Amino acid sequence: MDLKQIINLHLRGLSNRQIALTLGVNRNTVNHYLRSLQSSGQPMEALLQLDTDALEELFSSKTTINNDRYAVLMRFFETMHPQRHHPGFTLQYHYQLYAEQTQDSYSYTQFTTHYQRKYKQAKGSMKLEHKAGKELYVDFAGKKLEVVDPSTGEVSQVEVFVATLPFSQYTYVEACKSQKREDFIQCLNNALRFFGGVPVAIVSDNLKSAVTRSSKYEAVINKTFKDFAHHYGCAINPTRSYAPQDKALVENAVQLAYQRIYYPMRKMTFFSIEALNEEIQHHLKGYNNVLFQRKEASRKELFQSVESSLLKSLPQTTYQVKEYARAKVQKMGYVYFSADKTYYSVPYRYIGSQTQIQYTSKHVEVYYKSQRIALHNRVMSKGAYITNKNHLSSTHRAYSQWSPKYFSDQGGKIGVNVKLFMTGLFLQGDYPEINYKRAMGILMLAKNYGHERVDKACLRAVHHDTYSYQRLKNILSNNMDEHEIEQENHQSHIPSHKNIRGANHYQ
Repeated sequence: MDLKQIINLHLRGLSNRQIALTLGVNRNTVNHYLRSLQSSGQPMEALLQLDTDALEELFSSKTTINNDRYAVLMRFFETMHPQRHHPGFTLQYHYQLYAEQTQDSYSYTQFTTHYQRKYKQAKGSMKLEHKAGKELYVDFAGKKLEVVDPSTGEVSQVEVFVATLPFSQYTYVEACKSQKREDFIQCLNNALRFFGGVPVAIVSDNLKSAVTRSSKYEAVINKTFKDFAHHYGCAINPTRSYAPQDKALVENAVQLAYQRIYYPMRKMTFFSIEALNEEIQHHLKGYNNVLFQRKEASRKELFQSVESSLLKSLPQTTYQVKEYARAKVQKMGYVYFSADKTYYSVPYRYIGSQTQIQYTSKHVEVYYKSQRIALHNRVMSKGAYITNKNHLSSTHRAYSQWSPKYFSDQGGKIGVNVKLFMTGLFLQGDYPEINYKRAMGILMLAKNYGHERVDKACLRAVHHDTYSYQRLKNILSNNMDEHEIEQENHQSHIPSHKNIRGANHYQ
């Protein structure tokens, strides 16, 4: 509002109503300004000689415009402004929406001018603009919490992990046993599940569990953290060493956690880390639901309305920390897994090759030149041989199938008598494995002498109750299978007599 125009029209003798109609403002607005000018104690002519800044100092900075047209515009700004951080936001697009739904709309120039007046850009120190869904800041709090052992009364200090999305400042807090790699990765897993998605990058401090070698310009990220990022499809961006301003938001989140989580729990005693985390989550809900002082929304509302949809979907499986070992493939086609002292099979063509073993609490993977060649479920049984039959050569695969039934069935394909011979062979002794080579030798005889001759030879051997590979071979080499089997006379040459008791009496 140009105050000098009101003064000029007033000095010309126009009424307040006429001034309002001339300038296109509400009559009450003109009444307000004229009362304020008159109450200043200075004549109108003297006020007209003042510059604009001096005149504006006589009035409150709060607008007194109260017409319906302006009110409609302000209500539209209130719904439009929270969306300004969405990718692709433009004033031109929203002006078109405003013009379509408003009968007496302002021009585009007035639209932008009123918007910039209502939401002035703060100037001075640099403020980083954070894009929704782009980064997740993570750190451990400097102050620890305590857990008491219920049986001994021993007090243990536990670490507190904090993760925050800088755009909405939606925050996750969890207590864990240490800052070691396994605990750090588990906290990150839980944080991503809490947010329900994955940001473009994770910004971490130069923790030992995250960075192998810190640097102001190019930090070296450890292998596990890289593998974690690859699993979730995000990047890792460590902050510069000795540059706390790079992680100001997460530092602020830590300070707020002290106020809104630590302090309310200061008189409570926890006997397990699970109970402690349950109470932390209770206070965390209130922390995320508190309205910002200068915004009309809470952290949770900003996250749900803007940021959650911009996060990448979580993979189906949760990342598990991997350990690494090296092993050479043995002649049997197995690698020795020293952690559990067990053996795992790999395809036989890699015999003699150096491989890398990657393992978790559930699986063991074997890699050759960055290519996975074997995957097994982890079996923690010392000395066990874990075998995938597809890894064996045809010879080894057949060997793994050997059993008394297997050889009996193979013998049945040659002849009925061969099957009877195989059955009798394995009835001898308590350890059938010693007869596997003999059974293989008998099957090879069928290739050399033919099925018919071997079947006849087995008939002769079974008739004489003799189950020997060498005896069977002698029958074939001496052509005894070609002769008729003589029926033996089992009648004793000793005459029968009631005083002769026989051999059974002396057993």
